[in-house]
Amino acid sequence: MTSRQIKLAAYLVGTGMHVASWRHPAAQADASIDIDFYKSLAQLAERGKFDMVFIADSLGINEASHPNILNRFEPITLITALAGATAKIGVVATASTSYIEPYNLARLLLSADQISKGRVGWNIVTTRDLSGNTARNFGREEHFDHTLRYKRAEEFVEVIRGLWDSWEEDAFIRDKASGRFFDRSKLHRLDHQGTFFSVQGPLNIGRSPQGYPVLVQAGSSESGQNFAASTAEVIFSIKYNLEDAQAFYRSFKGKAAAAGRSPDDVYILQGISPIIGGTEEEARQIQQQLDSLITDETAFGFLTDYFKGIDFSQATLETKSAELGLDRLPETKADYRKHQPVIARENPTLRELYSLLTGSRTHDGFVGPPEKIAATLETWFTQKAADGFMLMAPLLPDVLERFVEHVVPILQRKGLFRIDYERDTLRGHFGLPIPKNRYTASPAFPLKGR
Repeated sequence: MTSRQIKLAAYLVGTGMHVASWRHPAAQADASIDIDFYKSLAQLAERGKFDMVFIADSLGINEASHPNILNRFEPITLITALAGATAKIGVVATASTSYIEPYNLARLLLSADQISKGRVGWNIVTTRDLSGNTARNFGREEHFDHTLRYKRAEEFVEVIRGLWDSWEEDAFIRDKASGRFFDRSKLHRLDHQGTFFSVQGPLNIGRSPQGYPVLVQAGSSESGQNFAASTAEVIFSIKYNLEDAQAFYRSFKGKAAAAGRSPDDVYILQGISPIIGGTEEEARQIQQQLDSLITDETAFGFLTDYFKGIDFSQATLETKSAELGLDRLPETKADYRKHQPVIARENPTLRELYSLLTGSRTHDGFVGPPEKIAATLETWFTQKAADGFMLMAPLLPDVLERFVEHVVPILQRKGLFRIDYERDTLRGHFGLPIPKNRYTASPAFPLKGR
């Protein structure tokens, strides 16, 4: 039994990450707006002893958006409902630092954390305006530029953490005899005056059993990585081969150390989209069936919107990316830079490129029977490419069910994954420290998560 074990998260998005998953014969087409469906997914992941379920978000849509995000729940509302339907698993919501005030978000997240008894995580995003509509949805003409977004986010997180420290752990006395509801010496106003925010405080809710929510981040740009290295506790990345994942792992752990943090207190989860069959051939057939459901209209609508200025009028979905110069565009956005090495190296068809850009394409080692999937996970984990994995199932609930029923038991037999939950909070699952309240001389909690 190894002391270091794999961490697992389940990315929940309606019928799945594959853009055509809603058309699959086994899919529930309206899953993205069915709370009972989401509850069943969270309960399934909890049965598999996953550390957390993860809810992504966007604040603007257009005609080219993924079907499962055109009509879906607001994340903090959703994870609060999922917390009530589960007992142990962590619930993580995405929320942007660019389109809400720190006080509002601090209150929303800590309320959900209290309701869940310490199982909430916050996926910190600054918002990429892929739809082109986001700023206008909030009364702005233009989206914040990339550099400004991250500068603002740094102060935003600083303010939120300060608000979460408003009350010391033992501030609420509730002494009926004396009439003292709280100890006034243990209530603290933030009185923050910064470049972007002016916030007095205090927050009108106290800290949770895990102190406050686990901080998650998925920035791929240099600014995003530097921000995450100084702030986040769980990092979400997507790399398509072992070597790239190992390089990212080394680089990011180094950034965390340079920021004065212990690399062991920062967990890197690699996103995977496995296709699991009884045999290799069956898995390939499942993949081909999903890909066959992609319509030309959907794919080219997305690609035209993504690669503005490229003429796709003479192309088919089997056209190679290099034929249109998509392997060497002078793009500046971080999302393209992240994918460009894979596009240049593998020269995917436009069908494959579409799957890559929409997050439903997978590494070859993750297509096959459960034994192959488990072996690939073990290799990536033991060879320091990841501390764990974000299961971005192409088809839900099918892939999550197969993973829980067939892959998890293999990992458990190898001693690579827990048999049962040992702690009650999300910090506890990761073994993360409970953040010390800045106003408390000696922490009321032990420094390891419950």
